[in-house]
Amino acid sequence: MANSAGSVFSREVALNREADRSREAVVATKEEEREVTTIAGAEMIEENGTVDVKGNALAAEAEIILFRDERRKDRSPERRRRREKSPEKKAEEEKPVEEEKKEKKEPLDLLRTRTGGAYIPPAKLRMMQDQIQDKQGEQYQRMNWERIKKKIHGLVNKVNTGNLVQIVRALLQENVIRGKGLLVRSIMQAQAFSPVFSHVYAGFVAVINSKFPHIGELLLRRLIVQFKRSFRRNDKGTTITVSKFIAHLINQRVAHEVLALEIMILMLETPTDDSVEVSIAFLKECGAKLTEVSPRALDTIFTRLRGILQDGDSSNLDKRVQYMIEVVMTIRKDNFKAYPAVIDELDLIDEDDQITHTLSLEDAINPENELNVFKLDPDFEKNEKQYEEIRAEIIGDADDSDEEGSDDEDEASGDEGGEQPGAAAAVTGTTEIIDNTEQNLVAFRREVYLTIQSSLDFQEAAHKLLKMRVPKEMETELCHMLVDCCCQQRTYERFYGLLCERFCRLRKEYQATFEKIACDTYATIHRFDITKLRNMARLVSHLLFTDAISWTIFTDVKLTENDTTSSGRIYLKYIFQELCESMGLAKLYERTSDPTLQTAFAGLFPRDNPQNTRFAINFFTLTGLGGLTLDLRKFLEKGMKKKKQDSVDESPSSSSSSSDSSDDSSDSDDDSDSDDDSDDSGKSVICSFSFGILGFVPASSEYTVDMECFLPLLFIFSCKIKH
Repeated sequence: MANSAGSVFSREVALNREADRSREAVVATKEEEREVTTIAGAEMIEENGTVDVKGNALAAEAEIILFRDERRKDRSPERRRRREKSPEKKAEEEKPVEEEKKEKKEPLDLLRTRTGGAYIPPAKLRMMQDQIQDKQGEQYQRMNWERIKKKIHGLVNKVNTGNLVQIVRALLQENVIRGKGLLVRSIMQAQAFSPVFSHVYAGFVAVINSKFPHIGELLLRRLIVQFKRSFRRNDKGTTITVSKFIAHLINQRVAHEVLALEIMILMLETPTDDSVEVSIAFLKECGAKLTEVSPRALDTIFTRLRGILQDGDSSNLDKRVQYMIEVVMTIRKDNFKAYPAVIDELDLIDEDDQITHTLSLEDAINPENELNVFKLDPDFEKNEKQYEEIRAEIIGDADDSDEEGSDDEDEASGDEGGEQPGAAAAVTGTTEIIDNTEQNLVAFRREVYLTIQSSLDFQEAAHKLLKMRVPKEMETELCHMLVDCCCQQRTYERFYGLLCERFCRLRKEYQATFEKIACDTYATIHRFDITKLRNMARLVSHLLFTDAISWTIFTDVKLTENDTTSSGRIYLKYIFQELCESMGLAKLYERTSDPTLQTAFAGLFPRDNPQNTRFAINFFTLTGLGGLTLDLRKFLEKGMKKKKQDSVDESPSSSSSSSDSSDDSSDSDDDSDSDDDSDDSGKSVICSFSFGILGFVPASSEYTVDMECFLPLLFIFSCKIKH
């Protein structure tokens, strides 16, 4: 039932639609008949000039019938299908239209989509530039211009005191003559954002100015124009910033000191709070240089400042500004020690190599702002070849393709590194550029120091240092750094002894390095203060006690009066006292008596001369280590007995046994007895003198250093008495 009802309903809907269509067709037919009748009647009136009612009606009816038949034919389904086009024909007709539109559409130039060009990744920019064959064309030159602009901007933002030379070398890889306007603009922008580093940018400009003077002159001209513009606008902040930059350029001898005097005269001619503040800020930066090159002019400036402070002009000045004048006068009394003209790290150009530009505030100066904008160069390749020759004369040919890629990719991140510690060189052929600034060495030492300080114990420190994967050429520097850290402590820390011991046990190379450091330290021990000397002695004694280093480090030590210094004797005393405390006197004596080490101890326990032997015995005895000299004492006694026996044997024994000979023998016996008595008396004098001095010195810690310094003199004095 439901299906039959649905079919009936659908038929009714279809019939209603056909009825509506027929009604619409009838209405449309009637309207068309009216239009045709009207048009036909109007045409007949125009042709005949009169109106024939019957003829008009017949003609109109005939035309209406014809028109109706044509319209009905047009509405037939067959005609409509013929008129309609198939999708394939439509696609074929639309294809050429789309192709024409694509041909008419101009390609999008990425470099001109926005002011300054859209951002293009460096790799994509190089790829686009390599695809262009015509290097004289505008598109290639514009891409090259964009690359130079980004490279200059990135390098200028990386400049600091440590990497200034490297930045200049990387900058000269680009055509700075073509992009000098961009370079000057980037330097001025960077200095304006960070005026604190004005001296760094001035040093950077000084290096460039020594090779390309026109770049330094262009920068100075633009700075003067900007200074005058900000001064007329009463823009104090910009004026101070620009004046600081000019002051440091004067310090670097890029600008002449006459410009500084003109600025000071302009500021102090009609003093106000702002003008005096600008002049003082300017004077602080370049006062030291003016003191050197133009002291009379500087005296005139300070006389003017003193007059402003004392005369009626000071009433118009703020108290803060008056105080600033007093401060700058105090700074001048100290010869501008707090404001040096050029620090050592930035004094890179010799005075003879620098080119100084003499410009005045009154000159009509052209800033040449058109250099900031791209301009087509008809001789592009020729100029590039000329610059390559200039660059080769300055820094030599260098294959910097890797360096360019790293700099372009690190424009946003500012990656540092990639160079092995030591001499950072860019080598092509026979040309080698060596970095003598030791920036990598300083960075390595800083990293080692921070690693040590951040470790809880020596095992953690050793693990972190080994994890750094220290290059082979820096292993010696690592050992020196460990020793330096130990010596710099206020008191000795066992942490460093254990750390050095661990490295000595790891590899023979580290052991040999520490042995060499110990030998070199004794040769230069007179340069150490008492704290460093004590720490170094305790470190060496720890390494000897643990057998981390060999006892052969004493091979070059000669314990004599002429071959030692007071610092060296104190150093040896500390070492053996620490060894005695760690090993015990008995074990230390066994070690010094070891037959395999007698070559190493030959200088410490000399047997070549009785005087040297006595000196060594006195040294160890007065340091509380007399037990180590038992063999020396036996050797000395044997030597004395042998000497006496030789003297007795050499005495003449005549066959007549005369009284003279007996007298001589008795005299010789008396002399020998007197010598023995004198020796005994000398020993008693030495002992009484030594213990007398020691008895008057209280056993307190505050007299320890004085006594230690006095002992070497006591040794020499005792030897003199004995001799």
